[in-house]
Amino acid sequence: MNVESIREDFPILRRRLADDQPLVYLDSANTSQKPWQVIDAIAEHYRCHNANVARTVHQLGEEATAAYELGRTKVAEFVRADTDEIVFTKNASEALNLMANVLAWKSPYQVGAGDEIVITAMEHHSNIVPWQLLAERTGARLRWFGLTDEGRLDLSTMDDLINERTKVVALAHVSNMLGTVNPVARIAERAHQVGALVVLDASQAVPHMRYDVAATGADAIAFTGHKMGGPTGIGVLWGRRDLLAELPPFLGGGEMIESVRLERSTYAQPPHRFEAGTPPIAQAVGLGAAVDYLTSIGMDNVAEHERAVTDYALRGLAGVPGLRILGPATAEDRGGAISFTFQDVHPHDVSQVLDSLGIAVRAGHHCAAPAHQWFGVPATTRASSYLYTTFAEVDALIEGLERVRGFFVR
Repeated sequence: MNVESIREDFPILRRRLADDQPLVYLDSANTSQKPWQVIDAIAEHYRCHNANVARTVHQLGEEATAAYELGRTKVAEFVRADTDEIVFTKNASEALNLMANVLAWKSPYQVGAGDEIVITAMEHHSNIVPWQLLAERTGARLRWFGLTDEGRLDLSTMDDLINERTKVVALAHVSNMLGTVNPVARIAERAHQVGALVVLDASQAVPHMRYDVAATGADAIAFTGHKMGGPTGIGVLWGRRDLLAELPPFLGGGEMIESVRLERSTYAQPPHRFEAGTPPIAQAVGLGAAVDYLTSIGMDNVAEHERAVTDYALRGLAGVPGLRILGPATAEDRGGAISFTFQDVHPHDVSQVLDSLGIAVRAGHHCAAPAHQWFGVPATTRASSYLYTTFAEVDALIEGLERVRGFFVR
């Protein structure tokens, strides 16, 4: 994979920041940068094809509808799913909220008092709070997997934790803070033994590896466009066709209906049942372009490049005195998000010094406060890579940490 050639596709990577510093972007777990191919596809849609979808028979409306549905088809092929199993949302958080909300309502999968919901201590808040709300509304009990010292799930009590009372198991495929790749198929197998649904947050997985929804064993999977080179404002919920067909709508409005009478309404078949109102049309076009772009490069190539960059970064950071990495210490079975503490320097101070050198990282709890609490730290600095990250940028990070040392460590 020619990384320098790929970088030419991302115009923002040519930016010079304050003091003429070159941009070193190491915050792709937060949001990825966008290639020209995506930017141009969105601009072209607005220039030539802008109209609402599924509401008109004029040419622009038909073109917009076709482009929107083509985006759905491309996403389905990308994760090896059927097109009618792909629901567009505004982000992964909405996709997870959709699942948590409809499971409170009448269906064969309804969660009620006395049932149990299992999550993990490494989840993003978007895969914690919706399940907390579901438990509060229904009287269900929320339980969770703990973590090992290395930042992996503690599976020693899995058979007790996932039991006959369990109705839902929700977990991240890859942790956004620890980088841990979880054994989701193994957990799904246990969940299905007791009749529980499995919901995955794959926001840090789908952009970084060849993905097959069936291979995960999950029943529903959420991910988001803006972390895979696509635009903000669009997320995806994949669900098994038979599951989606038995779930009630999440939101009411136009286009999610079959018929409307004052007395009652009937609803469209999935996926449109879950897409009330004007959908993210241009965003779907942009996400389709992002899928085309990643496919042209090859997701195996993307994964191999990120594995090499992660290995290089872990080895380099391990040599920085006073730096502690949270999560697996090797690149094996690990994503590219690396969170660390640096002596007693606050992560915000680390980030500000690095920013003054043009190096963009994230500081805080990364919407994973319980995981930080588990390890006894209030916050960390996180560096995260993607297909355009270079070894030289990792070197710049390590050199930048020496500047941090010079400012704060005596």
